[in-house]
Amino acid sequence: MKLKHFLNLEWKQFFRSASFGKSIAINILMAFLALYFIGIFLFIGIFLYKILGKVNPDQDALTTLNSFLFFYILFDVAIRFFFQKLPVMSVKPLLPLPVKRSKVVNYVLRKSAFSFFNILPLFAFIPFSITLIVNDYPVTSVLAWLLTAIVVVQIINFLNFILESFSSERELSFLPVIVLVGSLFALNYFNVISFSDLIAQGFTAIYNNPIFVLIPIVVLVGLYVINFKQLKAKLYLDSSLKTKVAVVNASNMEWTKRFGDIAPFMQLDLKLIWRNKRTKSMTMLLAIGLLYGLFFYPQPIYRDMEFMFAFIGVFSTGFFLINFGQFIPAWDSGYYKMLMSQNIKYEQYLRSKFVLMIMSVVILFVLGIPYVYFGWKILIAHFATAIYNIGVNSHVILYGGSFNRKKIDLDKKAAFNYQGTGAVQWIIGIPLMILPMALFGLTNWLVGFEAAVGLLIALGVLGIVLHKKLMTLITKKYLDSKYKMIDAFSQDT
Repeated sequence: MKLKHFLNLEWKQFFRSASFGKSIAINILMAFLALYFIGIFLFIGIFLYKILGKVNPDQDALTTLNSFLFFYILFDVAIRFFFQKLPVMSVKPLLPLPVKRSKVVNYVLRKSAFSFFNILPLFAFIPFSITLIVNDYPVTSVLAWLLTAIVVVQIINFLNFILESFSSERELSFLPVIVLVGSLFALNYFNVISFSDLIAQGFTAIYNNPIFVLIPIVVLVGLYVINFKQLKAKLYLDSSLKTKVAVVNASNMEWTKRFGDIAPFMQLDLKLIWRNKRTKSMTMLLAIGLLYGLFFYPQPIYRDMEFMFAFIGVFSTGFFLINFGQFIPAWDSGYYKMLMSQNIKYEQYLRSKFVLMIMSVVILFVLGIPYVYFGWKILIAHFATAIYNIGVNSHVILYGGSFNRKKIDLDKKAAFNYQGTGAVQWIIGIPLMILPMALFGLTNWLVGFEAAVGLLIALGVLGIVLHKKLMTLITKKYLDSKYKMIDAFSQDT
């Protein structure tokens, strides 16, 4: 099968997918973001020579840049791990056909070389190289330096897939990368091993003697071969059918019975959270939400920015609410059709999830009471945002869930997994996070802190008072979207 056939198949898959029409908004948003970052990198590339000259006027601009490349590489490795995925197309239908697996693997790997993450740096490197040539730097040496930079970007590309493969089977799969990047940075920072000097010397050596560019090229070829072997070994029809044998410890959930008719749904959600990789990792990361304020409050400058209290409070007390609630009902997408065929009341189904979210807000607020150490205003603001989360954000996020149309595979990599994320998750962030911060900050500026706190509490209490009416409206919206969700969750793409 030739390259054009693979491209043709992916083109048809993209436009014939059931989610194509539903993803137009997010695709437009991503296109604008791409143009935004291209503009930033292009601006940097054009003016980098002058910027480096002002940063260190006593040193050559290229030498100064080489000394910073180690930090760029570390940053690139971390960002790619969290956001870049191997562009694997739907190859399962091709496996029974007379198409060599090696051709499929080569296509997938070569396609990754042209990802946005690899093209973006060129908008900075190429203009900078042109500027060097204009300023009478040797053309051959500059081209060798540019080629090295491009090769290093590709090395990071294929190294990322190896790191991702190594980490994918672990619960907190991002920890190995955090440890790797953090260790390298620490070793360099404390001058145990000066990686920044080593990288700078390497680029300088290639600039002075272009034949040395063969060394990073050999490293790139080696990483390509490793990726090829790993991916080819997994490319079998039955690879996804292999399952791990695990012992399930059933927890005692008798306490849920006190919630009456919603108890069975609560038990189902709790088991789903505890038994699946993605949801289990989400609960383990609750500590990040709980301790989020420690990134800001110890610094006096942020304690003077009272409008930030609302943002941190909403995030800290609503970490579970936001991360769990934004994917309702996609968590149940694997068996949503079966669930909807049962004789159940949809309001009970939604109310069980509402109760779980409210419980999480209360628990996180109580656990966050020690923030009073940084001042009573912070604790009062967290209390106000907790009430706001209960009365307003809980209903907003439930309503937003009625627009979810993306299926979630709970067995996929847990941390920083963006499967199921669509335009809804981006748009809903405005009323969830930005609106309370804006209301709090504006009222605090115009009237005072007490009035800002009172406003959030009043809005939260209003939402609690109107809870039954709001749930009736939300349930009606879910029922209207019921069959659209069933159809969307039944799609494989």
